Amino acid sequence: MGRSLLRTDEELSQIYHRHVKTVYRVCFMYMKNNHDTEDMVQNTFLRLLKDGTRFESEEHEKAWLIRTATNLCKDHFRHWWNRRVGMDAIAEVAAEDAYTIDETLRRVLRLPSKYKSVIYMYYYEGYPTGEIAHILGKKASTVRSLLHEGRKLLRIEMEGDAE
Repeated sequence: MGRSLLRTDEELSQIYHRHVKTVYRVCFMYMKNNHDTEDMVQNTFLRLLKDGTRFESEEHEKAWLIRTATNLCKDHFRHWWNRRVGMDAIAEVAAEDAYTIDETLRRVLRLPSKYKSVIYMYYYEGYPTGEIAHILGKKASTVRSLLHEGRKLLRIEMEGDAE
């Protein structure tokens, strides 16, 4: 009989410990508070538990987890309840963030989603544009364009604060 598609507890534990911090940072970039971020991290690893994908390397694992986390976070904001209630109506919970945010990252987090993802993955996770394109399912030229536009938005905002 062939090997089961389900991962062993040991495999899941190793994958979790290798990538949980990265998944947390990616989710925090979208959710902007600890509670929702932790929910999305949990959902990402639950998706891994149910998924039968065989990874070629640790980088393949990481890319799969980043893409899954990104999609789950985006789906969260597409849900009818979040559109109905409106995220602006909810006070941000940021009493004790487990993840430190400097002023530059705070500005990155305020960017529109399409820029925020590529800038974060490029500067904070160290991915080259080709890998970002593969992870996000976009063309490399699109990723480079989004990086360029996102940098311009950040530059405009930073120059505006300096005046």
